[in-house]
Amino acid sequence: MGVARWIQALRRPAAAGVLGRADESSGDGARPGLKAVRAAVAGIGTTLDESTTCDELVRTAVRLAGGAGAVLRLAGDTLTGYESISGDPDTLPDARWATAVAREAGHPAVDRPVRPWTVQMDTDGARPALCVPLTSGDGHYGVLVCAREGGPFTAAEAELLALLAERAASHIRHARAYAHANRTAGDLQRALLAEPGRPHPNLEVAIRYLPAGGHTLVGGDWCETVRLHFGRTLLVVGDVMGHGLEAAVDMNAYRSSLRYIASADLPPHRVLRQMDDIASTEAERRPATCLIVRVDPARGQLALSSAGHLPPALITRTGRTRLLPVPVGPPLGTGFGGYESTTHVIGPDETLVLFTDGLVEHRDEDIDASLDRLAGLRFATVPAVEDVLETIVDRLDARNAEDDVAVVAARPRLRAGVTVGEQSAWEADR
Repeated sequence: MGVARWIQALRRPAAAGVLGRADESSGDGARPGLKAVRAAVAGIGTTLDESTTCDELVRTAVRLAGGAGAVLRLAGDTLTGYESISGDPDTLPDARWATAVAREAGHPAVDRPVRPWTVQMDTDGARPALCVPLTSGDGHYGVLVCAREGGPFTAAEAELLALLAERAASHIRHARAYAHANRTAGDLQRALLAEPGRPHPNLEVAIRYLPAGGHTLVGGDWCETVRLHFGRTLLVVGDVMGHGLEAAVDMNAYRSSLRYIASADLPPHRVLRQMDDIASTEAERRPATCLIVRVDPARGQLALSSAGHLPPALITRTGRTRLLPVPVGPPLGTGFGGYESTTHVIGPDETLVLFTDGLVEHRDEDIDASLDRLAGLRFATVPAVEDVLETIVDRLDARNAEDDVAVVAARPRLRAGVTVGEQSAWEADR
């Protein structure tokens, strides 16, 4: 509707200014100014950010109609003050006047064309001002206000600004829907991560979750700890394909099935097998990688199994970092099964690190090179588990990672009554 009305406006005698100049560069018989309008419309809504869209709308309006412009955004039932101002703000009418004009006019009906509200002001001389509602479908998002010195806005200019406002309103609608879904996904994942399971007291655990680029948009990365019998703890990291609300919902489903299955105290590979069986029956469930490590501090033993996930790292008492080999099965949700477990030993001063691929991966870099960078980390002493995690995050620049990052670091605590001979047995196995 907006484009049709603007074309009809072009058929009337063109006014002086931007709309009155022929588009001499087109060379294809285009109507006056049509090429400029195409470029102007294309420059609005280049991102899914509402403030950016308002800035683009006002800058474009001022460039085409002159003078100054701003937006009054509708937040609930309240219009804000002027935002996204472009041009001389003294040219704009009082914001209270513009708000009164908008409220008196009311919202345009959904089934009727959007009409600009034009008012001729006589404060300190003739200063025309034009208000255009930001409306898309039945959504109302605010008002575009334009003003300038000199002659009033022509009908063609008013129609053009109405077209630009419709374009911006459509993008604002999408931006708000995107922001709402983003907040929902973020709230969901933060709620889940705020309540991790409690490991046994004989295991020190530290956890970090870092959304990519520090944004609120989250993906399917997750981590969990589950207490088992006889002082053992299950450590888990997983990564669901994709980002946003859908990935976070699937992450919740995987995490819930893990908690249910882990209560049976099965070995890691059988936990993965049952999780895969459940996920593969749900057609909409996204595949996910997962690494499970059962830690037994009393025996100094680790039991590991992987569903398409990267191997964990072990930081030894001497401060060296090495990757622990683990048999890798297919991702969860494929229904292929075929998971196996392997065992390693761990001493009381050694730290196990589980992580998702965002910690190490870089675009256009081989994954082996990425893992070598982690394995190259050295620690001069035996720092606290929290310090180990911070050092890894800092040295690998994980806060600026290209993907979400979930990391778990764990270290057995020396139990009361453990003898030196028992410690030596652990070390001999190293």
